[in-house]
Amino acid sequence: MTIKKKKVKQMRMIHPNAAGIDIGAKEIYIAIPEERGENTVRRFDCFTDDLHEAAKWMKKHHIESIAMESTGVYWIPIYQLFESYGFEQYLVNARHVKNVPGRKTDVKDSQWLQYLHTVGLLDSSYIPEDRVVVIRSLLRHRDSLIKTASSHVQHMQKALTQMNIQLHNVISDITGETGLKIINSILSGNHDPKKLSELKNKRIKATKKTIMKSLTGNYREEHLFTLRQSLESYQFCHQQIQHCDEEIEKRLRDFESNLNIDQNNSKSPPTLGPKQRKAGNSPSFDLQEHMYRIFGTDLTRIDGISAVTVQTLFSEIGSNLDKFPTAKHFCSWLGLSPQNKISGGRILSSRTKKTRNKAAQAFRISALSLSRSKSYLGDFHRKMKARNGAPKAITATAHKLARIFYKLVKEKLNYDESIFVNEQNRYQTQKIKYLKKQAKSLGLQLVEADLN
Repeated sequence: MTIKKKKVKQMRMIHPNAAGIDIGAKEIYIAIPEERGENTVRRFDCFTDDLHEAAKWMKKHHIESIAMESTGVYWIPIYQLFESYGFEQYLVNARHVKNVPGRKTDVKDSQWLQYLHTVGLLDSSYIPEDRVVVIRSLLRHRDSLIKTASSHVQHMQKALTQMNIQLHNVISDITGETGLKIINSILSGNHDPKKLSELKNKRIKATKKTIMKSLTGNYREEHLFTLRQSLESYQFCHQQIQHCDEEIEKRLRDFESNLNIDQNNSKSPPTLGPKQRKAGNSPSFDLQEHMYRIFGTDLTRIDGISAVTVQTLFSEIGSNLDKFPTAKHFCSWLGLSPQNKISGGRILSSRTKKTRNKAAQAFRISALSLSRSKSYLGDFHRKMKARNGAPKAITATAHKLARIFYKLVKEKLNYDESIFVNEQNRYQTQKIKYLKKQAKSLGLQLVEADLN
């Protein structure tokens, strides 16, 4: 008896001229379609000359599109070099391309990436334009300098503690004006507590007597040596941060303005909101002005959003949101939208996906700062917290902030909280109705207070 063989329907090729690259620290493996020759998987070293050879080999075999995993920072030079050859590149999250179990090798990983990309099963990570990537690299380097400087402050505190100098218990910040004056005076040889206490700024709440007691200790040479080196390292880090700020500002000036000015009526754009108080590690230049010019709207008017937050969002996303068709796509990329898992017609889970998206983290931090805000967004955060708990309230508020951000940047609108007045009034009405119902159940009656 003959058995009829069923034809296996193969998936349609979306990217027929695709290659898959498995990236390592020292070498890469590139897989191309099997019909392109005998040796369709090749190994290349990560030296620049070898990467150029790899690009020419792929061009020779008519490769147009490449898929690679975002492995640490090793993908960055490879991505940038292959970009100069005109390849369409897909940078893929490693968690989205898990291989079939068993026999995991670099060769099979590259072949698996090539196959998934050929049939169109891979989504590329969002990478902003190169100018924005430059700003992002500088900002991340600046953050590492700040962390290094903070470690040197801890070394200074340790050296003072070992000499039983309790200055950091009397002054909130030893790197402030008073703290640095006293430390520099100590290192210059002045160990008299009375003279050192006279360096106190008038804004310091501690009395001179208390500061004198805190500066009475055992000034040993080895600890003074440690204190001197820690202070010099701290000051050097801040010099580097200043140079970094100058470079960032120079790069920001290269971005064109997106301010909407009506040339017919020669109207100037709306003025900036009130200048926010600078935090200790804020940039030395007028960051709010630059972000306003680049985005075309003052995003710091949104409650909870600071100029530093806007800078973080710009470095991670850029000012052009055309790659996100709607606010839903934008929030989904951030990982702030519910990720429904459905099986058998039932929703098994609607939790948001785990992500290390720095833009999403910035929105979450902003949402957390709204816990005591008297604005509409603050009321929304507290309402969600009472209903669902703090973690879900932060996610919900961050989601709302992201949608507002998308709306303002996409349409170059100015933030106007008055549009939330109706929503605020409706919420207040519901709250009063609920309180009256609760009072009635307890045999009480609410009476409207006469505030006049």
